[in-house]
Amino acid sequence: MTPMNDTRSGLLLNGLDGANPLAFLAALGTLRVINEHETASPCDWRMLWKQNQSCWSPMISGDIPLSKEELIRMIVSKPRDMEKHPVKLFPHNNLKISCENFYDVALDAQNKAIFTDHQYADFISAFGCESLPVSENNSDIQDTALRTMSGAGHQHFIGFMRELLANTGPEHLQSSLFETWQYSDPMPSLRWDPFDDRRYALRWKEPSSDPIHTMRGANRLAIEALPLFPTLPIERKLHTTGFSQSRNKGVLFTWPIWEIPLSINAVKSLISLDELQKHQPNRENLLARGVVEIYRSQRITNGKYRNFTLATPV
Repeated sequence: MTPMNDTRSGLLLNGLDGANPLAFLAALGTLRVINEHETASPCDWRMLWKQNQSCWSPMISGDIPLSKEELIRMIVSKPRDMEKHPVKLFPHNNLKISCENFYDVALDAQNKAIFTDHQYADFISAFGCESLPVSENNSDIQDTALRTMSGAGHQHFIGFMRELLANTGPEHLQSSLFETWQYSDPMPSLRWDPFDDRRYALRWKEPSSDPIHTMRGANRLAIEALPLFPTLPIERKLHTTGFSQSRNKGVLFTWPIWEIPLSINAVKSLISLDELQKHQPNRENLLARGVVEIYRSQRITNGKYRNFTLATPV
């Protein structure tokens, strides 16, 4: 893909394809991280999507020029101590925990929250809810629809996030944000990429003997998008922002592509619109909000793991 770095219009993240759920989450995570950076106060970073050959790619814009090198530096040098990252503060490797234990964690996050720093509480809100057990016979919490694993096969949802936080370098960010994805990085993967669907019928080789490769930088950045997808209990069921339930297709993840520059707060509002979750969204109404495309991916269960299918326009 041809990079676009016109400072009058912004910096194109031409490695990210808006039709890929992992890439979409990585784009939002990037926007959230740089808006929290210490240099962000004089510049309200915004995002829009531009047609980039055969796909939609995100563009970051602000009041000052932004280069590839500066963007990666901002991501790597977050002002807060990485040891205090919410994922590292969370005392479990997975979300398969009791409502009682999750309540203690949520209360701790609430007590740590202050006006200028409440991201731990934001992550906890995105993980699940202490008031809704799975069933009368199972006291574990109902958790986020973005959760794809629970420890089976040594695949740990939160544990993998910690590993990505610790072992993702600038080179991984560079290849994910600005280059065609080659899938040359080793595990872990959070299974948000349709490429992670390793069913026998879909592969040339037997999955058990075929090493898993991923885009480490994209997975790392996607973690930072989680606070934009909080969970909410409705009628004894936990709902995750951006998700809906279909009688025929099960759990669906739907997200918008927009062509006007939006702030992080405007993006959070946009992805939570109820109109997006309808079987046939009203495109005329959404176009008035700048939405030019809508993608939808089905969340599927493959054995003990969850995956997301290739997205299609709604």
